[in-house]
Amino acid sequence: MYVVVAGERVLPVGGAPSRPAGLAEAVRELEAGQAPRWVWADTREAYPPLVEEGVRVARCHDLALTEGLLLAYEGRHREPRSARAAHARLHGLPVPDERPNEPGTLFAPEPPSAELVAEVLDDQLRRIAALPEPGRFRLLVAAESAGALVAAEMTHEGMPWRKDVHDALLTELLGPRPVHGMRPAKLQALADEVAAAFGHPVNPDSAQQIVKAFKGAGVSLKTTRQWELKQIEHPAVAPLLAYKELARLHSAHGWAWADQWVHGGRFRPEYVVGGVVSGRWATNGGGALQIPKVMRQAVLADDGWVLVVADAAQLEPRVLAAMAGDGRLAEAAGEIDLYSALARSFGGERANAKIAMLSAMYGGTSGDASRLLAVLRQRFPKAYQFVEDAAKAGEEGRTVRTWLGRTSPPPSERWKELVSGPEGVRAARDRGRFTRNFVVQGTAAEWALALLAVLRGRLPEPAGLVFFQHDEVMVHCPAEQAEEVTAAIAAAAAEATRLLFGHTPVRFPMETVAVGCYADAK
Repeated sequence: MYVVVAGERVLPVGGAPSRPAGLAEAVRELEAGQAPRWVWADTREAYPPLVEEGVRVARCHDLALTEGLLLAYEGRHREPRSARAAHARLHGLPVPDERPNEPGTLFAPEPPSAELVAEVLDDQLRRIAALPEPGRFRLLVAAESAGALVAAEMTHEGMPWRKDVHDALLTELLGPRPVHGMRPAKLQALADEVAAAFGHPVNPDSAQQIVKAFKGAGVSLKTTRQWELKQIEHPAVAPLLAYKELARLHSAHGWAWADQWVHGGRFRPEYVVGGVVSGRWATNGGGALQIPKVMRQAVLADDGWVLVVADAAQLEPRVLAAMAGDGRLAEAAGEIDLYSALARSFGGERANAKIAMLSAMYGGTSGDASRLLAVLRQRFPKAYQFVEDAAKAGEEGRTVRTWLGRTSPPPSERWKELVSGPEGVRAARDRGRFTRNFVVQGTAAEWALALLAVLRGRLPEPAGLVFFQHDEVMVHCPAEQAEEVTAAIAAAAAEATRLLFGHTPVRFPMETVAVGCYADAK
């Protein structure tokens, strides 16, 4: 049963619309009584107000996310994906400009009507049914939409974050919090060292000034990137590298960052579901997916609670084994440590097995990669050919798809120019490396989404998901629930595997630990 929510209206598909006295209460009652699949234009706008009212729904259909997946499948990646845009295309009307509403924007457009949402839903269901493998694509839509629910709930719940610990860490690394516009003491001391090494004032935050200063010292630099700086000998290099590292910390996760993103003892980033073309998530501010290891010390469970942190062991090689149907690789992926199981095929060296697998998935050829890939090709031909076919498609300018049907972007016009010129071979290989990894990384993202969708329904109250990053999840729960949560994670991983790959011998083990501090998880 589908039920549309648009603004303050509720429309059971096939039924009559209603304008309930309280939307949250109406959704709560329908969820408890009928457990429908809720349909709305965009979960980011429709669901947070309900979450604020204490409402949770089990499943939904997000029109914007689904439209994006369908457009990509149809080779129209760059077209607007909003419900209004989908409705305009459906009727041959001008497609409206798609710009996100900024908070506090005056004269924000009215939400799409319930009738418009229902009409777009009907069109999307029709397009999905016409696909060669509609069942897989329906699972992708369901998982992506469930991810949007999880993202809204995690932003509301927030990751436990101790501002006092954060301040102490920053003070130890940078010095006391400076007045606005000034550098922390330790950053300034390093800046002074850089200037002294050159014999004149230089702004270490200015790449142009740094390159010019090195040129004056007889050193030619193209960039001020770390790898290039490490190749030269000059007394300014050491303090400059130290400065750049601490400056990144100050900018990305310093005091101003905490003022903006940490409230009520919780870090509340804005997650972007499918923010990366492979299906991985991104963030719209907050930098939740790049928390430095040192800052994880500020992520502390509440008194009497723990953080259950779990990540999938060697997820992408296992996904490749399941997709390719390579029996020998699947047999190795039935072990907890896949690389150790593969080591027998690579002279008993676990490191060689890892290099070979990563090279196959990412297109590596340096060092021993070529020799080890030859072994992989001989011992695991189906897995090898699977990624080789994806690479060939990319090199030829074709698109590829993940296991459930997410489609890679088509080649750009710039790529088409390059591939027909003197840089053609290199451009083709670069795109081949992208498509080679896309099919594996994208399917791994689908598996992780399925894990999230199942797990959120299995967690006991009051436990809650508070973080997700690629193949890692974090649950905040009372200490006495740690074992139950750990079991729920393992069960969710098994169910996600079954949903995507059926009865496969490939195992997807979750390395799980209950800790009081995130820094202790790894």
